[in-house]
Amino acid sequence: MAERSTAAVDVADNSGDEPLTAKAGQSTSDGVTQDRKRNTESDEVQGSAVTEHPDATSPPELHSGHKLARRYRLEECLTRLDGFSSWRAVDEKLRRAVGVHLLPADHARARSVLAAARSSALLGDPRFVQVLDAVEENDLVYVVHEWLPDAVELTTLLASGPLEAHDAYHMVTQVSQAMAAAHREGLSHLRLNPGTVLRTSSGQWRIRGLAVNAALRGISSDSPQRTDTEALGALLYSALTQRWPYESDAYGLSGLPKGVGLIAPDQVRAGIHRGLSELSMRALVNDGATASRHEAPCTTPEELVKAVGEMPRIRPPEPAFTAPPDYQRTTYQQGTYGRSAAGPATQPVAAPPPPLQSPTGRALKWAVSALLIAALGLGSWQLAEALMDNGKQENTNRTHTTDGNDKNGVAPQPAAAIKIKGATEYVAKGDAQHPADVDKTFDHNRSTYWKTSTFLDGPALAPYKPGVGIVYDLGSAQKPATASIGLLYGGDHTTVDLYAADSPTPSSLDSMKKIGTVTTSGTTATVKIIKSVKTRYVLVWITAMPYSGPDPSGYTEGGYRQAITETSFTG
Repeated sequence: MAERSTAAVDVADNSGDEPLTAKAGQSTSDGVTQDRKRNTESDEVQGSAVTEHPDATSPPELHSGHKLARRYRLEECLTRLDGFSSWRAVDEKLRRAVGVHLLPADHARARSVLAAARSSALLGDPRFVQVLDAVEENDLVYVVHEWLPDAVELTTLLASGPLEAHDAYHMVTQVSQAMAAAHREGLSHLRLNPGTVLRTSSGQWRIRGLAVNAALRGISSDSPQRTDTEALGALLYSALTQRWPYESDAYGLSGLPKGVGLIAPDQVRAGIHRGLSELSMRALVNDGATASRHEAPCTTPEELVKAVGEMPRIRPPEPAFTAPPDYQRTTYQQGTYGRSAAGPATQPVAAPPPPLQSPTGRALKWAVSALLIAALGLGSWQLAEALMDNGKQENTNRTHTTDGNDKNGVAPQPAAAIKIKGATEYVAKGDAQHPADVDKTFDHNRSTYWKTSTFLDGPALAPYKPGVGIVYDLGSAQKPATASIGLLYGGDHTTVDLYAADSPTPSSLDSMKKIGTVTTSGTTATVKIIKSVKTRYVLVWITAMPYSGPDPSGYTEGGYRQAITETSFTG
């Protein structure tokens, strides 16, 4: 499950070709601009305001600082459109950013917006931006939803170029699975586009505006599954080609050349994954496959999920290895030191005859061989005699007992435990995991733990994160010899590194000294310190996690995760 935060729901009206099965008086796309203008486009983005002429019912005249239910303080108006307005706000009770849609209670769509928001909230799927509240109060209807400050829209990602094949594969896999789950509960989106699909810092894909975006704009469809499936095909098409699969430009993407119709992505740009290209066409083309592709079209998100599952999994490319340059001999090594390279070519030197081929040489070889044989025989005899003497001595020693070691010897001292005085979660990149739970890792209770987020790819966390971990305070400078880390999940595999830090909040991994590492498939990681160092702060750093199935108690799906139950150090 992606790391939870808050996000705005994008409901602005944008241009672009109308999906073939959507029924609305205008485009159902709601793209996002990032410091660029598009023909007839107006967008709602996090931090950019948009205004259009309202319909007969004007949006409520509110201002920054106004409070709803003595809790939600409006901060910035992002959109004022078609009788409603959208705001970035602050939940003063929980001290977090939220998004708010506002419209008059007598608005023609007020009832449908409330119904859509409550249905979306009941779904409770973390792959969608969550609706937090839907209220009618004081002649106002408002919908409160998450705000995701760490998420990046697909529109922004495509501004720098098309996605890599494995990124596009993960995007269409996660988004199609989420939409299939929504349709199983009777919910549809109808405004799915690059502006409503977000990627979080952990690499998870989230969808915003489920049901609510369409309700705010009064959009419906006779075939909602077909509409959302075609939108999924358009998302995959644009991710592969950086082009919008219609003739009009939209969402910062250029449309297809006029008059050529819909052409496959691998005909638009060279090097596109063939399987993903065919998949996008199966979702986009209404009348089935083209002449060159005989697969049946995908008309529902469920069919698209099945088609994705039948493809071989696309993994990230291996890092490129740069071969070292060929060894170049210097002029000195070539025997031309102090001479011009343009001098006359030297005559080839005749190879010397094989050594020891003369009669004297052969006699010398025989003599050396005889000496070696004699030396080997003498050495073997002496070794056997020494072994026999040692056996006799051991038998003699067994008949005598001694308590010298008991009286005079010093028994080895057991390793002393080092008490942990405190702990702080260390974040090298992205969001924290669960910083409030770090004290549970040294409370001498293995039923409590500090848990990481769930990641779709693994076991290695890179490239989404360099790792996750906790900095432990040993109270004073100590020389730890061993660290024992109790793990909640076993399996292939967990990698734990230890670093000596100079403070509870190190500036970077490069500023610390690595003192140990271990990889295990069990539920205990024992790290032996390979570089003895005296330090007060020790970072336990997890860089790989095993796969774990769904966790119904925590409402998390299957993925790669780990948890630390108990940590101890000995010196």
